[in-house]
Amino acid sequence: MTAQRVCGVDELELDTPLRVEPNGVPITVIKDSEGVIHAIGDTCTHGDISLSEGFVEGDTVECWAHGSAFSLITGKPQNLPAYEPVPVYVVEIDGDDVLIDPTVTKEV
Repeated sequence: MTAQRVCGVDELELDTPLRVEPNGVPITVIKDSEGVIHAIGDTCTHGDISLSEGFVEGDTVECWAHGSAFSLITGKPQNLPAYEPVPVYVVEIDGDDVLIDPTVTKEV
């Protein structure tokens, strides 16, 4: 599979998660306060909660339901109750387009 357009760079507001579903795979895309674009699995590993409804602080996104925060860089939970990481996806920028291949995760 190849990377596909999931949104435009200009559609991303700083520190505001956006849910996308390339090939039906739920992914949260976040442009952090430094302007770096991250893509992680959208579903909290503690519960079936969308991380795109969470809160971004620094390099983490926090699940609004139970407070587990996940690293945008590694996908690892930073606190309980979650203990399993979420996948982290490779992000490509092509002009003004954000591209993600939902079958390619980063090795962290």
